Amino acid sequence: MNVIISHDVDHITAWEHNKDLILPKHIIRNCIEFGLRYISHEELLKRFRDILRNRWNNLEAMMKFDKEQTVPSTFFFGVQNGLGLSYSLRDAAFWINKAIEEDFSVGVHGIAFERLEDISEEHYTFARTTKLTDFGIRMHYLRRTAETLRYLDKAGYGFDSSFPGIESPYKVGGLWEFPLQIMDGNIMSRNNRWQDRTLSQAKDGTKAILEDAVNHDFKYFTVLLHDRYFSDSFATWREWYVWLINYLKDNKFEFINYTDAIKELEKQS
Repeated sequence: MNVIISHDVDHITAWEHNKDLILPKHIIRNCIEFGLRYISHEELLKRFRDILRNRWNNLEAMMKFDKEQTVPSTFFFGVQNGLGLSYSLRDAAFWINKAIEEDFSVGVHGIAFERLEDISEEHYTFARTTKLTDFGIRMHYLRRTAETLRYLDKAGYGFDSSFPGIESPYKVGGLWEFPLQIMDGNIMSRNNRWQDRTLSQAKDGTKAILEDAVNHDFKYFTVLLHDRYFSDSFATWREWYVWLINYLKDNKFEFINYTDAIKELEKQS
């Protein structure tokens, strides 16, 4: 089975959230997780330290690790604001260029999902910023309507990876949909907005999903880790991801990116 590793970039700095409620919600979440003993006192202090240092992305460390592990991951960046995604296009462009320089694939972390005009504008903004002509998208918070995939196809996207589900990639017009099988938040949290699983529980849950996919003979499997969590401020999340990459390697899974997966799928069809 081929595994596609992806990273959504929700934040770049802490202070970009001076006009929304992300920071207060983050502080409340931290206190809940500490109170329930899912994070240590040290982690709690490091999370507050990150706010004071205005450091809310771990893109450099994420890219370094994936490159060392020869993981051809894809980074999804926002080019519009909404729902707590508040960084500037200038900051996005800086890190997009860094990712491209490191030979990673990049795509849109989409905000627009209801109107074709808005979706097309977002596609144009990313194309103009990156000078790329072929790229995909993942919606922020995985938002969608019954028409979203059709609109993404019309706007010119090559693929989408916003629909959770244990199923194989499928095509809508000229657009490939890669269902999202494992998302960090669902692995580390049951039905809450805060961490409520231990590392051992997260590993067991991950193994069960992978086993289900193998039993269904899926050829492609998508994983999402937000770069925000690749940090000692979120020790369990980072340890889970490091464990996952090693587990996939030890069990002879292959890594692939969306672009190469599409080439294979097109040949097969």
